Amino acid sequence: MDDIDRLRLYCVDAPELAADAGALWHDALDPRTAALVRIGALIAAAAPAASMRSAVEDAVSAGVSLREIVAVLDGMVELVGLPRTVAAAPRIAAALGHADDLIPDA
Repeated sequence: MDDIDRLRLYCVDAPELAADAGALWHDALDPRTAALVRIGALIAAAAPAASMRSAVEDAVSAGVSLREIVAVLDGMVELVGLPRTVAAAPRIAAALGHADDLIPDA
């Protein structure tokens, strides 16, 4: 299936998408890029700490640097707003092992 066909299936919520959901993600994106996109999506979705911790751990394992993770956090301000981004920051800090240093009363 080519990309236009896959896009068409998403546009109509075709049930066959469930069979191989995520296949293109793993084929088209390198692990570092996928990890950064995942962190951005979790910030946008106001995901819980456990989800953020898993995403940050996967990102670090894929070779993503602290600077790149903070850059995603910084970039999300423009996309989802400062309050949502600030709300995600403590979950990211905790996942990186910096809760005691950066989060008041942590």
